[in-house]
Amino acid sequence: MCGRYATTTNPGRLAAELDAIDETGPAPADIRAASTAESGAGESAADQDRRQWANYNVAPTTQVLTVVDRHGHDDRGDDLHRRIRRMRWGLIPHWTKAAEPGVPVKGKPLFNARADKAASLPSFRDAVKYRRCLVPMDGWYEWLVEPDPAGPGRGKKPKVIKHPYFMSRADGSRLYMAGLWSVWRDRSLDDPRPLLSCTILTTDAIGDLTRIHDRMPLPMPQAHWDAWLDPDHPAPTELLEAPGEELVAQITARPVPPLVNSVKNNGPELLAPADGAAEQPTLL
Repeated sequence: MCGRYATTTNPGRLAAELDAIDETGPAPADIRAASTAESGAGESAADQDRRQWANYNVAPTTQVLTVVDRHGHDDRGDDLHRRIRRMRWGLIPHWTKAAEPGVPVKGKPLFNARADKAASLPSFRDAVKYRRCLVPMDGWYEWLVEPDPAGPGRGKKPKVIKHPYFMSRADGSRLYMAGLWSVWRDRSLDDPRPLLSCTILTTDAIGDLTRIHDRMPLPMPQAHWDAWLDPDHPAPTELLEAPGEELVAQITARPVPPLVNSVKNNGPELLAPADGAAEQPTLL
């Protein structure tokens, strides 16, 4: 599962790097609130920029950055352009009913989809064909579950301890995960506003990452971006397969503080070395 991740990506800068169109607009209110709480006197312009856009504890239903290739106004007659869009993390199938005007019925957030099964599931199969995206991130969190050394006590169920880890590239560069997206509209309205949402594809964990969890988000190498994002043709089936060990070998895992356990915590301290990190299992 990939249920939490961190990103410090400035959408405007990301658009410039990818030669894409920035369609994100102002930062969402939750990011601006975290930015204000973290602000400090005498910080550099780089720190101010990072603070404005950084989200160190991205959780489902949050508005997240995505990369898509689309024709102008989604008209195949127009040129194809790479675009940076903000979407709700937790895919809402287009056929979802409305709970009230303009608001979809709440259900279990579809924030992950198995890459090997998505094409056969009603919630994802249309997106697998023509609505694929990339989700940029600095890295993702996962929890290593171990038995509590103190023991469960007499007549009690076994207790466990969950150690949070942060997975990221060893060189600090950005990761791009394979995703799917959808457009939902309340068709009962005369002028329904589109609601964009996305999910992150997951695959079997590879190599030493299996010591933390048996699943991981599916990274998409840059060499495959054009084929993956192509809205006019289905993606080659091999792009949905688990990545090779050489790609995963570039990813490191390190223990981080349990602050990340609560979505209320959101700051660079979530990525600081965990207390007692030296005693944690050595990974990668």
